[in-house]
Amino acid sequence: MASRGAGRPRPGVLSGLSHVALAVWALLIILPLLWTFLASFKTNTEIFGDPLQLPGALRLDAWGRAWDKAHVGQYMLNTVIVVFFGTAGTMLFGSMAAYVLARYNFIGGKLIYYYFVAGLAFPIFLALGPLFFVVKQFGLLDSHIGLIIVYIAYSLPFTIFFLAAFFRTLPEAVAEAALIDGASHTRTFFQIMVPMAKPGLVSITIFNVLGQWNQYLLPLALMGGAPEKWPLTLGIARISTRAGYEADWPGLFAALSMTILPVMIIYIIFQRQIQSGLSSGALK
Repeated sequence: MASRGAGRPRPGVLSGLSHVALAVWALLIILPLLWTFLASFKTNTEIFGDPLQLPGALRLDAWGRAWDKAHVGQYMLNTVIVVFFGTAGTMLFGSMAAYVLARYNFIGGKLIYYYFVAGLAFPIFLALGPLFFVVKQFGLLDSHIGLIIVYIAYSLPFTIFFLAAFFRTLPEAVAEAALIDGASHTRTFFQIMVPMAKPGLVSITIFNVLGQWNQYLLPLALMGGAPEKWPLTLGIARISTRAGYEADWPGLFAALSMTILPVMIIYIIFQRQIQSGLSSGALK
């Protein structure tokens, strides 16, 4: 009688090497983040001393200086406002466009879809010059509204590309039954198709939140003249410059920790939803 595990493939050399590579990569990511967090509780002497030394005491004064004196609180509020409305607009327009392009056949539909997908291959820095003058002509330079609109346009190509593929996997019989029962196309989309596409919507929402939260180039080009409206990425660059003059390195690392922690918390909380959305879209 054959043993129960006879049919299972044995892990080979490549599998072992891949695990080693993943472990090394994880250490390269985790250790700098951990060192940054611990450095926020150290003094300047401890920071420039033994890098593996733990803080001598739990000092929270650097966090207070970063929040108040370095205006991290204001930068974070600006970031939350811009990312919230930017992500909401991206998901609203992106999901509707992806649904129409995926489920309806009309003249020029494929051309419009490929037009959006082409945006994935277009580096954003090539459009910074024309984008700056377009936003300026609309009077939206150095404003949150202008940055939100640009964030939506910047995030739409990947959102439509991802969701269009996901909407194609959903069963058509449910939508056809809703239309036969008298539901409009709008009601069918919002009340039937959106709940069915929840795994994919959650996954792409998290990707957009992380991408817009970490965006640096667009705010630098469009909001350089309004420091009080800067998001966190620009604010941290300003804090880094000040830290060099004031020698407040614990304050800098506290500000960096405040920037990193929200992103880590979001990913940890929604990690299962992200994996579920990606895997369900692939398996269907």
